[in-house]
Amino acid sequence: MKAAVVCANEDVQYLDYEEPTPGPGEVKVKVKCSGICGSDIPRVLHNGVHFYPIVLGHEFSGDVVEVGEGVTKVKVGDHVSGAPLKPCMKCDDCQNGNFSLCKHYSFIGSREQGSNADYVVIPEQNAVVYDSSIPYEQAAMFEPATVAIHGVFQNDYQGGQYVAVLGGGTIGMFTMQWCKIFGSKKVVVFDISDERLELAKRLGADEVVNTTKENFMEEAMAITGGKGYGFVFETAGQVPTMHMAFELAGNKSHVCFIGTPHVNLEFTPAMWENMNRKEFKLTGSWMSYSAPFPGKEWELTAHYFATGQLKFDKGFIYKMVPMSQAQEAFQMFKTPGLVKGKVMLVNED
Repeated sequence: MKAAVVCANEDVQYLDYEEPTPGPGEVKVKVKCSGICGSDIPRVLHNGVHFYPIVLGHEFSGDVVEVGEGVTKVKVGDHVSGAPLKPCMKCDDCQNGNFSLCKHYSFIGSREQGSNADYVVIPEQNAVVYDSSIPYEQAAMFEPATVAIHGVFQNDYQGGQYVAVLGGGTIGMFTMQWCKIFGSKKVVVFDISDERLELAKRLGADEVVNTTKENFMEEAMAITGGKGYGFVFETAGQVPTMHMAFELAGNKSHVCFIGTPHVNLEFTPAMWENMNRKEFKLTGSWMSYSAPFPGKEWELTAHYFATGQLKFDKGFIYKMVPMSQAQEAFQMFKTPGLVKGKVMLVNED
């Protein structure tokens, strides 16, 4: 088969590669779409892989073309997305259903061959069957949608309150939609890009706030009558939005950091005192799994994608790029601000 193989730093080559065969309990997927995740960029551009050569890709969709011995729940012809985590299933965290916290895991597309190829083999339990009416490019976004809903669950979310979503990227857009599905009073999306804020409105955001405006905090607090937000989700992983989360939170609020910072994060005593004086609860969120594996996050994403309540918009995608041009696709990320949305690698039949 052909695969986009990371051979060295900044060197992705479209090569002949050994085609995988499903073993017992595994299924072979003909990959249709494979999204480039933010975590893939440092792997390719900053020597971030575990070893060379490697085939990346963990946000994907495709068709089952072969099943291994003992497979009963997935059949040839099923449309599937893949849950990329392969937990050990033996440690205390796994036994408690906290698969994201497993320290002995493997991961499709970073520790073993991923979906930037013609085919990928995954365990049957990692294959999430979805309704064939869902387009392949939408189904390749299962993983970010599940990351978003996992953060909603981590934040002990309940409907009926004001919600602030900081960051209008893919995770932020899905977080906003989950909060709407589960019954918010108002969801407000914060971003620096009017283009992303327009997308947020198309997808159902009640209000949007551009944080480059001088008086944006006054505008944001006025929406809540000055009380602040009952639930705050930081999805951008940026220092300014992480500081903003502490300020936007209301008394007894719930604040969740889904985004991952890549520089030092510092708070002044006055900033930190926001948490003490408001007595808000702060939590982190990591990946997207629960018991029974891979979890309700994946089951609910399949359901709400199929009903159309969890919406997909072409604005999610910056470019659809042939798998053969994966090198060019990754080079786009070297230009700051160029890529606005998901870059999707596509296998052309």
